[in-house]
Amino acid sequence: MAIFRKKKIRYAVVGLGHIAQSAILPGFANTKNSELAALVSGDDAKLRELGDQYSIERLYSYDQYEECLTGGDVDAVYIALPNNLHCEYTVRAARAGVHVLCEKPMAVTEDECQQMIDACDERQLKLMIAYRLHFEPGNLAAIKAVESGEIGYPRVFNSLFNMRVADDNIRTKRELGGGTLYDIGIYCINAARYLFRAEPTRVTALSASNQDDERFREIDETTSAVMHFPGERLAAFTTSFGAADVSIYQVAGTKGDLRMDPAYGYSAPLQYFLTVEGKTTKRKFKKRDQFGAEIAYFSNCILKDTDPEPSGKEGLADVRIIRALYESAESGHSVELEPFERSARPSKHQEVRKPAVSEPEVVHAESPHQ
Repeated sequence: MAIFRKKKIRYAVVGLGHIAQSAILPGFANTKNSELAALVSGDDAKLRELGDQYSIERLYSYDQYEECLTGGDVDAVYIALPNNLHCEYTVRAARAGVHVLCEKPMAVTEDECQQMIDACDERQLKLMIAYRLHFEPGNLAAIKAVESGEIGYPRVFNSLFNMRVADDNIRTKRELGGGTLYDIGIYCINAARYLFRAEPTRVTALSASNQDDERFREIDETTSAVMHFPGERLAAFTTSFGAADVSIYQVAGTKGDLRMDPAYGYSAPLQYFLTVEGKTTKRKFKKRDQFGAEIAYFSNCILKDTDPEPSGKEGLADVRIIRALYESAESGHSVELEPFERSARPSKHQEVRKPAVSEPEVVHAESPHQ
């Protein structure tokens, strides 16, 4: 792949749902090396209104995706489509020679993840999965505190991530890749992996759903999971689409513990509480633009021809765990995981600080929260 001589990477944002409109599109204004060049959607009204709002002339329907990719006006795509479409739209972009930044979860199955990795590798293109917290100061400070040994040897991880999902949201549709583990459980899984700096070897899960609630006819309402890590360490978490909003994780070591509360959001300040030998230190991290940060980082990887972290392999690591957890919940048995090598982990040097942006009014898009 040739190193880019230009200063800005031109993006097409594919899919204009709530997250794209409220966070991704505004994030481009916070970057110096990235340009919002095109929009792709199946909604003509969204294309017209958002095109006017962001002064974008290149507007494409999904049927015109190939035209968008091959017209010579975009270098990369940011895929913000339903989970079941991530693989198809990534592979099509790769075949056209376009770099890919894809929302998480990377895909619905391990095979789809591998197809995405292979397609980008074959063309020597960059593929990054949008783990925005890999660049966020609070979570990176938590990683540094744990890795430095401040709490001793980390033994136990616990997390709770809930939201009351709105009626008829895509997160409740099985055919679209819905479910609590794909949507919010992935944050808990990823946090346990980057705090323990390891991959789980065995997982167990139990799911529950209120079948009288239409939202949960196809998916789990609540899932609790336990992951066994090397070194006899355990990570447990619960995710729910039917309980009050909570976003927290805690990791306990042999000398102390660290609690992040709130832990996973992007619309409010994050904070952690570090307790060592009975003394607690609180740190608050102000709200920042996490999406502009990850876009700027990915563009830098393209411009300098460096490998992004989080890569496609990072996305695959979480999807294989999600699949194993659902298998456990359905079978009632623990599931052994095949060995998985992962050396690249998020660390403090990846921190990208961008000022918070105001959330604009959205067009034909509903918040996922009830």
